[in-house]
Amino acid sequence: MTFDFKDKDILITGGSGGIGSVTARLFAEAGANVIITYNNNLDAAKQVISSLKPGNHSIYQLDIAIPEVVQEFFSLYSEKYKKLDVLVNNAAIFTEHKILETSYENWQKSWDDTLRANLAGPANMCYFASRLMINQNGGKIINISSRGAFRGEPDHPAYGASKAGLNAMSQSLAIALAPHNISVHVIAPGFVETDMAAGVLNSPAGEQIRKQSPFGRVARPEEVARLIAVYASEGLEFTSAGIVDINGASYLRG
Repeated sequence: MTFDFKDKDILITGGSGGIGSVTARLFAEAGANVIITYNNNLDAAKQVISSLKPGNHSIYQLDIAIPEVVQEFFSLYSEKYKKLDVLVNNAAIFTEHKILETSYENWQKSWDDTLRANLAGPANMCYFASRLMINQNGGKIINISSRGAFRGEPDHPAYGASKAGLNAMSQSLAIALAPHNISVHVIAPGFVETDMAAGVLNSPAGEQIRKQSPFGRVARPEEVARLIAVYASEGLEFTSAGIVDINGASYLRG
């Protein structure tokens, strides 16, 4: 499968590792100018950028959970880039907070932190990205959701709720932005071999998680990256508002 994103400016949040870093490399190989954001790990972000095929690439520190920081980021972005062809909202947090075991203080913090990072943050990214895209007569927004939005996350309920909210938000924005030639797509992976999931996958529960799929494994970041690239390609605008699963048939929804 080959892609052509020559001279496209593509912004990926959470691009310093996991799905984000693999997606960045794929887009760069296809000729794109890749802009990645990171929250804490500057060294990892630098390693990703240094590994990319040459282009007008950049890295920015960004905590998407803080609205003012998102606004400031787009001011800095607009100083260097005059357009934004594709936004990939990939950054997210995943913290355990079992309702019958956690303290009320931790319960409140987990919900507040998760909704800010996983729902309000992407919403704010869409707010500013859509304005850039309108000025250039179109663009694509790809939001990374989760199987947990449908299957449930009993140990991480705020995560499941935030991804369900992301799905609903994406479909609302797809309707609002379609007249401006902006399409909004959602990709919902199950477990993926990333640092964020490593703790669970390497625990005693890991084997049972892999057995949830008839393939006997979880997704590889490269598989998710290729699907992101498919929806970022020209000619798929009419799939806007769709939610596509990539979970190895580990969960089937109606």
